[in-house]
Amino acid sequence: MPREAPYLQIADALRARIVSGEWPVGERLPSRAQLAEEYGVGRNVTQRAMDRLIVEGLLEGRAGSGTYVRSPRERLRMVRSRHRERRGGSPFRADMREQGRAGTWEARSEARTPAPAHIAERLAIGVGDPCVVTRYEFLADGQPVQLSQSWEPMEITGDTPVVLPEMGPLAGAGVVERMRSIGVRIETAVEVPRPSRATQEQANLLGISLGDLVLLIERTYYDEEGRPVETADVIVPDVRWEVAYEFGVDPA
Repeated sequence: MPREAPYLQIADALRARIVSGEWPVGERLPSRAQLAEEYGVGRNVTQRAMDRLIVEGLLEGRAGSGTYVRSPRERLRMVRSRHRERRGGSPFRADMREQGRAGTWEARSEARTPAPAHIAERLAIGVGDPCVVTRYEFLADGQPVQLSQSWEPMEITGDTPVVLPEMGPLAGAGVVERMRSIGVRIETAVEVPRPSRATQEQANLLGISLGDLVLLIERTYYDEEGRPVETADVIVPDVRWEVAYEFGVDPA
């Protein structure tokens, strides 16, 4: 197993000391030279460690003054439940509205993209079968919230007005509404959440650091016959959001 980079080890140690209260909110940390001497590493290593904690929201740099412990950054809750798929329109936009935020997104689609093996398995189609792949960047009040890459088999949506998710009469309406318009009724959604680490591309788009913890949600929609009609990988940055699942309980 590869050894963790030295700056990540220092960041972990500093984070633990901050969390324990050794340096309370508003207190200045020792200089990077002092920390470098304490940990027996170069100043560039402690600088990278402190930069990482600034990105995480634990520290803040003040020009000409030093680096201070800041008030914890707000970590919001994203609730995923059955009702989010029943209210019509975009579930994401409704989720953000509940947070008092304006939910928007940017998307780009590519038609006739051959399905790779892992996507073909999830959609129960042949490897190389044509799909529409759409890459989303979701924003709340203009700030990046999550990413998603969606795959839809063209044998279902091809030659229909909704073949491209963000174009046509139901652009922005969400998968459930779009599929209903062509006679495909989605009955269930299955989500498999897994911890992951941000790739460089994901980090750049989300405004986080390479290797930061993210939640990867593998989501697949199924129609009334149990046929998978869309699958997506949703990426949520752990430092900003926690994901909670809501389940209905039969009182009978």
